[in-house]
Order: sequence, then structure tokens, then C-alpha cells
Amino acid sequence: MGVKAILSKLFAAWVNRDIDHIRQNAVTLQQQTLQQLLSKAKYTAFGKDHHFANIHTYEDFKAFVPLRDYEDLRPYIDRVTNGEADVLWPGKPAYLAKTSGTTSGVKYIPISNESMPEHIKAARNALLSYIHETGKADFVDGKMIFLQGSPVMSEKAGVATGRLSGIVAHHVPAYLQKNRLPSYEVNCIDDWEQKVDAIVEETHNQDMRLISGIPPWCQMYFDRLSAKAGGKKIKDIFPNFKLFVYGGVNYEPYRARIEESIGFGIDTIETYPASEGFIAFQDSQKDKGLLLLVNSGIFYEFIPTEEFFNENPTRLSLSQVKLNKNYALIMNTNAGLWGYSLGDTVKFTSLNPYKIIVSGRIKHYISAFGEHVIGEEVEHALMSVAREEGIDVVEFTVAPQVNPTEGGLPYHEWFVEFGKAPADIPAFAQKVDKALQQKNIYYFDLIEGNILRPLVVRSLQPDSFINFMRSQGKLGGQNKVPRLSNDRKIADALAIDVIEP
Repeated sequence: MGVKAILSKLFAAWVNRDIDHIRQNAVTLQQQTLQQLLSKAKYTAFGKDHHFANIHTYEDFKAFVPLRDYEDLRPYIDRVTNGEADVLWPGKPAYLAKTSGTTSGVKYIPISNESMPEHIKAARNALLSYIHETGKADFVDGKMIFLQGSPVMSEKAGVATGRLSGIVAHHVPAYLQKNRLPSYEVNCIDDWEQKVDAIVEETHNQDMRLISGIPPWCQMYFDRLSAKAGGKKIKDIFPNFKLFVYGGVNYEPYRARIEESIGFGIDTIETYPASEGFIAFQDSQKDKGLLLLVNSGIFYEFIPTEEFFNENPTRLSLSQVKLNKNYALIMNTNAGLWGYSLGDTVKFTSLNPYKIIVSGRIKHYISAFGEHVIGEEVEHALMSVAREEGIDVVEFTVAPQVNPTEGGLPYHEWFVEFGKAPADIPAFAQKVDKALQQKNIYYFDLIEGNILRPLVVRSLQPDSFINFMRSQGKLGGQNKVPRLSNDRKIADALAIDVIEP
């Protein structure tokens, strides 16, 4: 064990005391966070417009600060991006994180001097929690790869602007810089496929021990790495590779294929970063729940998902949430987002400490017939049957088929790219349909009532989703395929790749 590994164990033990404080004092820390945010921002344009100086309780806060999505907050953000100071947060942002919205086009999310360090600290603490719990620290003595966006910055009204992962690349601690790959030059390559090929060339003969990124894009890296090595498993290319860190999507649909590529069931850490703030990370290998970060400059609110589109939905603070119930996540941050709907839905798996899982997107659901099927339900239905049948799923998306050209009842149409396909796809689809009925009572009622017919699975050609994302200019980086849609845009684009039975 090297010097870095030994020191990291000592550091992990020290940091774990702070994390324990978060676990044990979450509600109090959230109350303090709200007061700190209001005090800091009360003289900003937003703070004056919303009477921050007169807010003393959470009830006051809800009365003065309405819920907003990006478009609702945009008049203030436009003032920020035009160079005005003291709009949402004191001064000007340190950065603007550029992100693509499904309805808003390009979005600019402010990152402040106060919020940026929280991103770095959370990512660091996720690794230190793993070291503290498992005692495994050897990975810090080898190379680590972070598959991320380009660190090249542009400027908007004098503020550095780029993708979150590229911004974070400028803040990697000095003690990790020598261990970190890819190189800055390779990281700056814009074209994702060229970048992956360059990363393969740069890393294939290195002592890689930790790999981090969004699972589908890591899979692309593994595939090309294996091809270069004549079909070898990743464990044979990187014999000391022991830890995979991911975020952004549910890992379960990708787990079987990634573990097949690696050659064993590797330790994993799930993280929940967003441009708006680093929200949670997995703090134990014994528990898939993610520890909510309640002392990182974010005050959270939660709306029961069934009320989200109501005119006056119930807004709950952390002390009011319940286990195993889906909530839309609302954020108030030390970068100046207020009553901000992130668009994600979460579910609490523990209230002591407060731990969550990401259950889907509030706008990514199917309710063309009143069923309100969410991402968590379709992923469970597909993957539970796939595991039982030994089927390998690469990627999938689901859309309603309201007016079938063949006539008959409408149905949910599932477009699935298989690694290992079922021998009998209709029989497989029938099992998935039964699993979905068990997860969603409304869907069950529609099937039983002959309003819908059972779902249909369309098997796709290899690389269908990669080709689709390429056609949309969204290959790689932080981009993800929406699993659920209420329209046919993605479905119709993929229909040309359906393998006819």
C-alpha cells in the first residue's frame, strides 16, 4: 500500500466524523441552511422582490417564494447572463453551467463561489466514505479516469461558461492531478467518438484503478478498449481496476452488460450531481440509498408527485417526508436558485439517516390514457424479467401507440436494443407487461378494462440508440436517452431500426 492510500485512510476517518454529523442532524442543518441562504441573498434583486427580510419561517418562505421551473426563473437568469450583478445571489456567478433542457433549449445554471466547492467536496467525500467503510484505498495509488465533457470554456457577459463536468475538471485537487486521465488535451476533444478513441489510446497501457462516468458512455469506452485488446475483458486489461463511480442514470439496466465487459461484479459508488448542485451520494456498499447532503448550501423541498401539476401543490420540508413515496425535488441554493423544480423525482429509502433513490423525471412519464407510468416502474418491469430470463438489455425507451396502423386497441410500445435478445419476444413482452401491471395499478386497470392491450416490444438493430443520439448531436457527455415519452418523436426515429420478426 502506497503513501497516498495510507494517508487517504486517515483522511477518510476524519471526514467521516463530519458525515456522521450530517446523518444525525439533518433537519436542524436544513433549517440553518434556509436561514443562511435568506440572510445572504436578502439584498439581491430576487431577495427584495420576494421580501426575504420578512421571512422568518418555512411557512413564510412558501408564502413569498413561488415554485418555478427554468422558464419561470428565466427573466432573472437573463439578467445574470447579460452581466448584471446581485440578481439571484450576491455578485456575479463564478461560472455558468451550460446544459440542454428538453423544453427550454440551452439553459444557463449559475454556479457561485460558494456552491462550486460543494461539488468538489461531495465527490471527494463519496470516495472517502467508501474507503472508510471498506478499508480499500489502493485505487488512489493508481490511475483514475473521469469520462466527462470538455473543460474548454467560453464567456458570457464576462462569466466563464461550460458543461458542469468540464468546469469541475478545473477544480480537481492537486493531489489527484498526476493520477488523473485523460490528459487535458484529450479532454478538450469535442467529438465524442474521436474523444473515446483518443482516451483508449492514452489509457490502454496504464494502471487504471478507478473509472467514473455515465454508464452508457463508459460502456462505449469498454467496448472500444476491448476491441483494441483483441476481445480481452477489462479486468485483463486493467488488472487493478476495482471501483466504478457513476451517476446520471439508473445503473441497473446497464449493470449486467458492464459487469460482463469487466469480467466480474465490481464495487460501485452512485452519485447524484447536477448543474444545480451536488445532491447526494452512496455512502455505504451495504445500502443502495444515497445520503442526502443537507449541509451543502441547498435547502430542499418535496412535492408529492401526484400533486405536482396542481395549482397549489403541497410543499414539504425534510422533516415532513415519508418513506417510499415519490416526490418532485425542489431546490433553493447558494448559487441563487429559488423554489426551483429540478425535474427529478426521488423516493426516501431511509429517514434515519435521510437517504433517497432517484425514481425518475417528473416530465418523463406516460399518461396518454391516465396510467401515469413512471421511469422506476418501467425499469423494474423490464429488468426484473431480463434478469430472470438471462437477457442482456443495452438501452430502451417507451412511447404510447395511440392509433395503431394495424387497428385494435392502443398500447405501450417498447423499443429495446438487446445485447442478448429473447428467443421469443412476444412471450418476453407478456412477462414484462405482467410485471408492469403489478407495479402500477392504473395500468393494470386499463389492461383489465380492455382500454389498452398488453405492451409490444420492438427489438432494435445494434447501436440504434448511439446512432439516434448522434443524429441529435447529443452523443456522449452528460446526455441521456429519455426512457419515457408521451409523444412519438423518439419512437418514430427509432422505428427504422426495428428488427422485423
